[in-house]
Amino acid sequence: MLRLIIIFLFAAAASQAHAQYKSHPTVDVAPQASPSGTRSNSPPASRRDSDAAGQYKCDGRTYCSQMTSCAEATYFLRNCPGVKMDGDKDRMPCEKQWCNR
Repeated sequence: MLRLIIIFLFAAAASQAHAQYKSHPTVDVAPQASPSGTRSNSPPASRRDSDAAGQYKCDGRTYCSQMTSCAEATYFLRNCPGVKMDGDKDRMPCEKQWCNR
């Protein structure tokens, strides 16, 4: 009986840890080359993310219609749980409204 209780507690803890892990996704995107084949002079991703972190915050918005720019939508997709802005799962949010290539 004690063995079953220990197994149950372990499974519950693992399930909770997995749920917490999935609620905070991390996206690691490599810089893309510009059309001419050279890399752009944009700041490194870590600096862009820290700049955006000061400008945006997770405030419960989840849809593209609630965003005001591609940068804002990208910040929300990378940093905020439960957003619904990447229907095709290509890590590019709001392709029809803000982030059209």
